[in-house]
Formats: sequence, structure tokens, C-alpha cells
Amino acid sequence: MDDDGLRVEWTVTPSGIGPLLLAATPSGLVTVAFHAVPAARDAVLERLRTRLGAEPVERPGSPLLAGPVRQIADYLAGRRRAFDLDLDWSLTGGFHREVLQELTTVPYGTVVGYGDLARRTGRPDGAQAVGAAMGANPLPVVVPCHRVVESGGGLGGFGGGLETKRRLLELEGVLPQPLF
Repeated sequence: MDDDGLRVEWTVTPSGIGPLLLAATPSGLVTVAFHAVPAARDAVLERLRTRLGAEPVERPGSPLLAGPVRQIADYLAGRRRAFDLDLDWSLTGGFHREVLQELTTVPYGTVVGYGDLARRTGRPDGAQAVGAAMGANPLPVVVPCHRVVESGGGLGGFGGGLETKRRLLELEGVLPQPLF
């Protein structure tokens, strides 16, 4: 616990898409980070330290993290289609937060275009800004930026890498599984 009382607890959990770092505060899950190998993990922890002003503490069995760890594992195993988690939005704000909160309404097994999402947030010319919000999403998988694709059918970008995006969309039945 930091001097002002803010607690940030984290753990790294294995998954079928690589190790994930999950961090939570008493307000809820605050970040999910892909490829949580030591260098990437340290960068995420430094960002949390700087942005939240609290020292993240590793707590694998934390009650703050038990629900997120279980629900993400269930989702990746195909046993869960929606998350029921408290989210701490303190790492995002403004238009980015609006876009990400709207994104939580895109159902499992569907996709939305960058331009469509921009229109849904009241900024019809904001497709590039939507892309920036996706790139800054502190809660991927739970806030499903993998469901945002290019209007021409391309996958678009993805902070976890395009192979991870493909795998998440395959899991949801949006893309066919590869033949080989």
C-alpha cells in the first residue's frame, strides 16, 4: 500500500496467448499486458508506478486478482463470452476512454470497424483517433480491442501482435482456424 492508501497488485499468469500481466487496484482491474516476459513486465510496472503514483506489489493469490485471472482463463478456454469485472479506468481518459467504454458493448463473436466505432462515439471522422485509443488500451482482452478491424476486411493493428489478434478472433468464431 502506498502512502496515500492506493494499492496496486499484480501477477503474471500463463495463457494460451503467452504470459499476461494483470494488475488491479481496489477499484478494479487496471491493466492487462501481453508478452509479460521480464523486460516487458518491468516496463508495465514502471508505467503503473508513474501513472498511478503507487508501488505495484506482486501478489499472485490476491483477492483483487482472483476474479480477473479466472475469468480471462475461462474466456481463453472458450468457457466465457463476457466479463463481469470491476474495471479501474484511471489509465485512460477523454476520447480514448469514451471509445474503450463503447467498445465494451461490442458482443462476443462480432467485429466493428474503426470508422463505425468512431461514429458510435459521435466522431464520424475519428477513425484514426479510434486506432490510437485501441493502441493505448490498458485492458486488452477484457476491453476487446481485438474486435476492431479495418473496413476493407483487414485485421488492422494490435498491441499484442497480429497472431494474437487472429487467435482471439478465431476463438470467438470470427475467423476460420488455419488449415496448417
